[in-house]
Amino acid sequence: MANHPKFLVIDGYRRDGREALAAGGATSAGNLYSQMLMKCHPGCSVDIVYPADAGDSLPQGAALEAYDGLAWTGSSLTVYADDPAVTPQIALARAAFEAKLPSFGSCWAAQIGVVAAGGVCAASPRGREMGIARKITLTPEGRAHPLYTGKPSVFDAFISHEDECTHLPPGAVLLAGNAFTSVQAVAITHKGGTLWAVQYHPEYDLHEIARLTYCRIERLTKMGFFADTDAAHDYVNKLEALHQDPSRRDLAWLLGIDSDVTNEDVRLAEVRNWIEQRVLPNMRY
Repeated sequence: MANHPKFLVIDGYRRDGREALAAGGATSAGNLYSQMLMKCHPGCSVDIVYPADAGDSLPQGAALEAYDGLAWTGSSLTVYADDPAVTPQIALARAAFEAKLPSFGSCWAAQIGVVAAGGVCAASPRGREMGIARKITLTPEGRAHPLYTGKPSVFDAFISHEDECTHLPPGAVLLAGNAFTSVQAVAITHKGGTLWAVQYHPEYDLHEIARLTYCRIERLTKMGFFADTDAAHDYVNKLEALHQDPSRRDLAWLLGIDSDVTNEDVRLAEVRNWIEQRVLPNMRY
């Protein structure tokens, strides 16, 4: 009988953040990641923990060794804040490096991993990158890296962030960037452990980015993404309509969306590559 990997998913949101997503019809980050991992490797098992919640138990030391891979979700927290919801997550990232547990993640993952390994993150001087990150371009190191096997050298991806990695730590390799954010992907080797992390969100689809936009309509409108809330709702509705009917070429053209984000084989390539290249060869049978 085939052995299947066991994953630990770290949902980086606080309880109030998860509740806000649920109120807007979005899937919680932990569940979204769990669904993605099960899609990329059917038969795997997934546990989810919530280290931003006071009192939530964090598996450390020997407990981490029960897993074959660790996956970090996004988060609405700020990694450089002195916040009791953040410091346990940095400690967990350091423990994962020390346990040599293969790790992957989106957005928050890159920032947590960089800080845990000695790098620096800060607020982006350009503000929020939201919706679709355009023209993410692999570096020469990225083109040669197994994370990007089968991925185009230039692509778009779902995204939502205001902070960015500004100084990479020793042992980090820049894999991708774009005009908005210089660090769109990074591979970190620290204390013998590895983290492959992307600033964008392969776990999102059109429905999830629509719901996330809906949850933040007031903020995004004030930030100038939309002329008014009516325009914002229209954008959300168009995303949902294209999700329901991917053959709507008119909507895809209007929204500037192509197979980089609608084709799961392309969108999830990094996740499958991580599982195949880092998790399966290092499974603890």
